[in-house]
Amino acid sequence: MTEQPQSTPQPIKVKMKVGNVEFDLEGTVDQVNEAAGKLLATVSEKLKETSLLTEREAAPSRETCKVLIQRLWEEGWFATGRGLGEVHSEMARRGFHYDRTAVAHALIDLVKDGVLNREGHPRRYQYVQKRPPLSTTR
Repeated sequence: MTEQPQSTPQPIKVKMKVGNVEFDLEGTVDQVNEAAGKLLATVSEKLKETSLLTEREAAPSRETCKVLIQRLWEEGWFATGRGLGEVHSEMARRGFHYDRTAVAHALIDLVKDGVLNREGHPRRYQYVQKRPPLSTTR
């Protein structure tokens, strides 16, 4: 029998990313494995706590398409005539991605409510404020 020299464990480097946090671990396989297990358990618990809070704080408002268009009217955005495409684009620019048919229905509802006027011809209607929004001075 020949004796084989005992080899020392080679150090390894591991880079981990959990959420927005990055970690670099270095050591033997056993050391890195143990440290990674402890690290993941701790970070996972902290992320659960903070993500629950941020989800509640950053939950998007559940406003209807009609309410959002009415807010545009309140800002005076309909002082000049706007087409369906313009309204749809403006809502998308503000982060509200509704289907064009939903926007069209909401515009018709606001016409029926006496908020907006619809002028022009089918498929090219322009929507303009029927009356200016009331000023909200306090």
